[in-house]
Amino acid sequence: MRYQVIDAHNHPDWYGYSADKFVAEMDRWGIDRCWLLTWDTPENEVDPAQFNLLNEGPYRTGEGPIPLWRCLAFKEKYPDRFIVGYAPDPRRPDAIDNLEAAIALYDIQVCGEIKVRMIYDNPDAVEYFRFCGEKKLPVTLHFENPISTGRKYPRRSYWYGGDMDTLERLLQKCPDTKFLGHALGFWSTISGDSKGENVYYPDGPVLPGGRIPQLLRRYPNLYCDISARSGRNALQRDPSFAKEFLDEFQDRVVFARDCFGNEHKEFLESLNLSQPVYQKIFAQNACSLLRKEGTP
Repeated sequence: MRYQVIDAHNHPDWYGYSADKFVAEMDRWGIDRCWLLTWDTPENEVDPAQFNLLNEGPYRTGEGPIPLWRCLAFKEKYPDRFIVGYAPDPRRPDAIDNLEAAIALYDIQVCGEIKVRMIYDNPDAVEYFRFCGEKKLPVTLHFENPISTGRKYPRRSYWYGGDMDTLERLLQKCPDTKFLGHALGFWSTISGDSKGENVYYPDGPVLPGGRIPQLLRRYPNLYCDISARSGRNALQRDPSFAKEFLDEFQDRVVFARDCFGNEHKEFLESLNLSQPVYQKIFAQNACSLLRKEGTP
């Protein structure tokens, strides 16, 4: 059965993909539409290991790793294939004003990607995220633990967002805002063990007591973005658990890649879930998170 597929997390120019190459790759794997997300953070908060993934032009001119205009350029060329997200750094004094202007001017549908070295429930961030709730923008949050790089410079670790206690407080403080958890610091907590505190991609069976299932059961405004190696690894490490998890939380998980290729989709299809579950994960849940057009 052919079902609609939405990639709910990717970036313009990522891995050197032009708009044409990006859409050709979507066509190859049967992806209908994609959320294109920005990344706004100072250069000193970006791991140099990721420099080769970025468009050197805007990055080197101080516009941030992935500026809004690059998303808009892709959208202009392929208006029916891309949904634009924008997340100005919440630490900027004009962040909310910039986001509000972008909603009015460019019909921004998503606040993302938030990936900055701040605790996500500080007062400025809470005000920002409550604004997103008022505007019905889902928020994609990147969490990453302070795992040592083995270097003193430029940074000993690249952490973002805080921990799952931070996320829980944020879910409580912003009940009208829908958040998508993403990345290493989020997905490592799917299991009740502590492996994710010290390694990027924990392996082995998923144990009871993981924070992600607990938070999903407790807070209806939390969703899961399965993109990148982190999301895929969290499910692939224990396929039998993954099937149970996706069945239980079929209304709260979105298909997303944050990369290219078909590994995420192939793994999901290998689980032999029901067609209604696939339809929700591959597209319906992502669509339900977006505000209706014309009501900014």
